[in-house]
Parts: sequence; structure tokens; C-alpha cells
Amino acid sequence: MEIPQLGTLTKDSRFDLYYSDSIPVLVLGNKLCRFVLEGYPEDQNQKDFDTAITNFLSIDDSVLKAASPYVFQYYKDCIAHWTQGEQFLSIPSPEDVWAHVRLGDEPMVSRRPYGDKGIYVSLECGCDWEQEHGLQIVFKNGNKVNKVGPYDGHLTNSDAFADGSLEDVIYPRA
Repeated sequence: MEIPQLGTLTKDSRFDLYYSDSIPVLVLGNKLCRFVLEGYPEDQNQKDFDTAITNFLSIDDSVLKAASPYVFQYYKDCIAHWTQGEQFLSIPSPEDVWAHVRLGDEPMVSRRPYGDKGIYVSLECGCDWEQEHGLQIVFKNGNKVNKVGPYDGHLTNSDAFADGSLEDVIYPRA
């Protein structure tokens, strides 16, 4: 299967996913990434996937920088729950938070099964303040961050908490 922005995709039959070869992704500092597509072959409107992928490949780090306050709040909520004796990580400001994030290299592109049923690009990242759950950054239609927080696999906070009032909430305070 071929997608113009990604080239030839390879199917992983174990998980019914399709993988691209690695390509540089501007928003991730031109990091080489292998895209993972879920549900693409049987989707009734594959052009939605194409649009989201094109959007994601065209955005720059200003999109991530705009999400800095939300990622920083996630960090602050995590350290508020640390117990005495745990190593304390000090990040002084939202701008400094990215020095403690390891951006993922397998953007997952999939259609949201609920709500708007749009296409989202989800990125699983590592972070220094939450080793177990890491950081998930989700891009709605591939062009704007719509969710940050611990990796839970959900594409919106509305879906994660089964709460429609969180539809446009990027990070719900703990």
C-alpha cells in the first residue's frame, strides 16, 4: 500500500497496523520517524488520513511550544504526588520542560471512534518526571495539540474520562 506523503507501507499482521519507512518530521526537530497507521485500508474516507499526515509533516516546533504550559502543568501535578525520599526534579518554567522530554519516533495515525470521528496523530514520549506512564501528545487533524498527559492511548480527554465537557481540554488539572 502506498501513501504519497509516506511512501510504501508495510503491514504488521499481528497488530493489523501499517508502518512507513522512517522520514524526517519537522515538528520533532527533523527526527526520523516511522509512521504507524491504524484502520487506514478499510476507512471510508482515506483522504482524512492524508490531510492529517500532510498537516503533521508541515507543522514546526511552534505547535509544541504552544503546548508548553499544559506539559508543564502535567509535570507539576506529577511532582505534587511524589513522596518524601523520591528524587526531586526541578523544572523552573514551561519553556524548560522540553529539556526533560524524549519525543517519540512512531507517530500513530488513527480515526477517533467517538465524538467527531476525526483523524488524530498520537505520539508516545518519555519524560524525566513520569517514568512509568510517560507523556502522550495528541495532534487533532495533525495540526494542533489537543491532548497532553500520561500515555493512556485515548485521543481526547473527553474520551479518556468519558466526559463530554472535556472535549476541548488539552490537559485536565489533576
